[in-house]
Amino acid sequence: MIEGMQHHLQIIPISAFKDNYIWLMHNGRQAVVVDPGDAVPVLENLQHLNLTLDSILITHHHHDHIGGVDTLLNAYPEAVVYAPKLEKYAFKHRPVGEPDLVQLTTFDLQFSVIDLPGHTLGHIAYYATQADGKNLLFCGDTLFGAGCGRLFEGSPAQMYQSLQKLAALPTETQVYCTHEYTLNNIHFALSLEPNNQALVERLEQTQKIRGMNKPSLRSSIALERATNPFLRCFSPEIQSGLQLKNVDNLKVFSTMRELKNHY
Repeated sequence: MIEGMQHHLQIIPISAFKDNYIWLMHNGRQAVVVDPGDAVPVLENLQHLNLTLDSILITHHHHDHIGGVDTLLNAYPEAVVYAPKLEKYAFKHRPVGEPDLVQLTTFDLQFSVIDLPGHTLGHIAYYATQADGKNLLFCGDTLFGAGCGRLFEGSPAQMYQSLQKLAALPTETQVYCTHEYTLNNIHFALSLEPNNQALVERLEQTQKIRGMNKPSLRSSIALERATNPFLRCFSPEIQSGLQLKNVDNLKVFSTMRELKNHY
């Protein structure tokens, strides 16, 4: 990202359905939207902000992430859609996967595509570096605030490795998740790691933010590494809480994910 343009790039969450976030990134003229499950609130925001839709980034094929694409393309037929190459889509798109690059020249941004099998087999994320170190990660339903996505298609081993990929990104990376699950996830995390002070503090902060009806997101890799149990399989307290001894981190992850399914 060119230094002078950073101040003009804004990223805002658009609420959709019960708990989805559609991320809209714009420079005051053009916009990119990520996982537009519903076109109506996106069109409202584009019109209100007087923006033209330049492109659409898709992380996976679930309807609550792609349901608005056709309507958006009808309204903005020049918009380019990027979507996972390992999944099938009816709308016109450019298939991408690791190690492809997505060049958004309008925003002077280059996204690296990261393969993240687990939630779905073809799931991807979009990752861009910035000069200020606050890199951008649009991670779909792989990483949530203090949690991770369910395994609808992939194996625990695949999801664990996908999360490890994200955990290895620079700590200041800004994480744009797509669901408002944070409070529930924090309560689950505290049931496993009650003495994690960073987690206790995150609960207080998130309760305050949600009490004002504001999004708990974005997050950061640093915050997730400190408070997300699915990135903390190494924690002795978590392992003890799960009554697991002398097991590998994958077993810890698998056990936690199964518990969370019924939490």
